[in-house]
Amino acid sequence: MTADLIVTNARVLTMDDAKPRAGAVAAKDGRIRAVGTPEEIAALRGPDTEVIDGRDATLLPGFVESHCHLFMGGAELAHLQLGGITGFDAVAQAIRDFAAANPDRPMLMAQGADYMIFGRSATRHDLDRILPNRPFAMASPDHHTMWANSAALAAAGLLNGHQTPPGSEVVMDADGTATGELREPPAYGPVAGLTGEERSTLGLRTGGEPDPTPSAEERAADREMLARALAHLARHGITSATNMDGNAYTLTLLRELQDEGRLTARVKVAFHFKPFMELDALDKAEAMARDWRDDWLSSGFVKIFMDGVIDSGTAVMLNDYPDRPGWRGDPLFDPARFAQIATEIDRRGLQIAVHAIGDGAVRIVIDGYEAAQRANGQRDSRHRIEHIELIDPADVPRLGALGITASVQPPHPPGAMDNPMEPTVSKIGRARWADAYRWRTLVEAGAPIAFASDWPVSDVAPLRGIKAAVMRKPWADGLQDERIGLMSTLSAYTRGGAYAAHADGTRGVLKPGHFADMVLLTGDIEAVAPERIDALGIAATITGGRVVYRA
Repeated sequence: MTADLIVTNARVLTMDDAKPRAGAVAAKDGRIRAVGTPEEIAALRGPDTEVIDGRDATLLPGFVESHCHLFMGGAELAHLQLGGITGFDAVAQAIRDFAAANPDRPMLMAQGADYMIFGRSATRHDLDRILPNRPFAMASPDHHTMWANSAALAAAGLLNGHQTPPGSEVVMDADGTATGELREPPAYGPVAGLTGEERSTLGLRTGGEPDPTPSAEERAADREMLARALAHLARHGITSATNMDGNAYTLTLLRELQDEGRLTARVKVAFHFKPFMELDALDKAEAMARDWRDDWLSSGFVKIFMDGVIDSGTAVMLNDYPDRPGWRGDPLFDPARFAQIATEIDRRGLQIAVHAIGDGAVRIVIDGYEAAQRANGQRDSRHRIEHIELIDPADVPRLGALGITASVQPPHPPGAMDNPMEPTVSKIGRARWADAYRWRTLVEAGAPIAFASDWPVSDVAPLRGIKAAVMRKPWADGLQDERIGLMSTLSAYTRGGAYAAHADGTRGVLKPGHFADMVLLTGDIEAVAPERIDALGIAATITGGRVVYRA
């Protein structure tokens, strides 16, 4: 056999327990054919073999982005980025500069606005002072809250309020007008729709398909958003992505990109089940699973939101919020109804992934999964809970016992990467800090774990996430160190992500027969100081034996 591609002189971390280290890898026809020493692999070189010199740098299985929003992320690459910018003057300057550079945009959007961006939460009056005559809104990093100026609120029909489903809110002022704060997608959807990019969030907001059918021009624009997202992932070494919102339209656009040779990652797309849906909506989830099941594009799972986020007080807690006595958040699904839904999804042989941040929401989801298993029997379902930012100690062992995957995000703990300490740590309350972001505790209790970014909620860069994971410190003396170590972290970004996506038979490990999905770093990740991990770069991203990004 002559290889199509050889990566040699590398420090290969295979994530394969049977052969954890090597010096070179050979690929042919999109799959790994041999893993061994540079001398062994050199025998497979032919006149047409592409050879990449690893220069003694780390070669890993391609990173698996286990929780992202591709379409939305692609759209937001063209928005103003406010991450790290606080204080009225600095924020005002950034917004005005962005507005001046984009005079023709009907709606101006910013991302990454801190909940305490002005030393407190923003209002429409703050934003009116900055930009009074053009519609403008800025979203929080977690995408669960948006703040809009008066022009945007008026254009969206929200200035005088709007009825929203439970768990979402157009926050109102004492004078009967909106403050500008919009909590959760049902509340801010009309504002976001002013951008003309509403199809990028359709899978998240409604789980439905575009209506009316997009024109050829609109479809081309949407395709370019996804192409930008894929190129962004490739630059960061990501070869597989689990898209946590979506519809058949998203998959169709990705197939068109594949036909054009621009699909650079394998993508799994959810069917999004919303609270207003009835059980027969799962017929569409089954159809997506049946129609999309190849090596590059697939479905087969259902995404559900159980709660919101801690910072806005929409996460569902078992105890009162410290700053709001009597308030614990409202679940988006009644526990009994969720158990019924989970049982039906499981009966149809589909996987479930539920956003649950508060410990109250986490318990509802675990209870629902347990009910499904009791009704349908045990199978290799690999149901998931997304985020798990707070969990009651009594629920920790239940994940491992039920085979529930903990899909968690190293960028999310306050102070670990970009998220500030406040208001999250105060919203959790000192008495509950020990129960927050318990990755090591969950792993030690037997839960499978997958790491991700939740992009565009957080920076998609796995190297930044790895640094955050291995550098994270307890918030106070006496709290357990919840880090899991470098090798386990790398596994959670590769093998763990493949397992969570039911793809561990072909991805996440460098071994013969698996897909030739690899990432070559610019240095040795085991030798670099932990605080310098994010200074490493991506030398090459290889998907299916094809170099899709090269530094």
